[in-house]
Amino acid sequence: MKQVKLTLPITEEQVRSLHVGDMVLLSGILFTGRDAVHKHLFEGKSIPVDIKGSAIYHCGPVVVKQDNGEWSVRAAGPTTSSREEPYQARVIENFGLRAVIGKGGMGAKTLEACKKFGCVYLHSIGGAAQVMAETVKKVRGVSMLEEFGSPEAIWELEVENFPALVTIDSHGNSLHADILETSQKALSNLIEPNKEKQN
Repeated sequence: MKQVKLTLPITEEQVRSLHVGDMVLLSGILFTGRDAVHKHLFEGKSIPVDIKGSAIYHCGPVVVKQDNGEWSVRAAGPTTSSREEPYQARVIENFGLRAVIGKGGMGAKTLEACKKFGCVYLHSIGGAAQVMAETVKKVRGVSMLEEFGSPEAIWELEVENFPALVTIDSHGNSLHADILETSQKALSNLIEPNKEKQN
């Protein structure tokens, strides 16, 4: 385990150097994307920004327009990532993503895509939306706001030292799968003795 500072966009080599348990501090440009964006990309449709080599953040930020016309992010907590599992592998492959950020982990298809194409899943901090918003230094732009609405739009965020933990790496390791397996074994150990007592 180590702490790594990375500036987006990042390379496949940088991604392959990361392992489950590593703490990452991201700076540079990342893009938000939730259900509408993932379905759109899964269907092979284009978007007006280039996300190759960057990160997509499962997040519907609270963004307000200030008097000077610039956007300000007030909250930027992660959305549950499992909702994007049907789409994520194809999006990683087709659009050259190097990182996916969210909470709760993802499944086997995303795990395989991370391994095959050189991508990582980064677990963000749930329940700390205002803290995460403080890492956003500037809103560089927004795409598909009219089509999808504010929470589902693609927000282009310039971040500094955005913290996240590698929980799926590009080597086929998943902390989420490991915890599930351990939990199931522990549950089985609790259930089996009770069954024997009842018999």
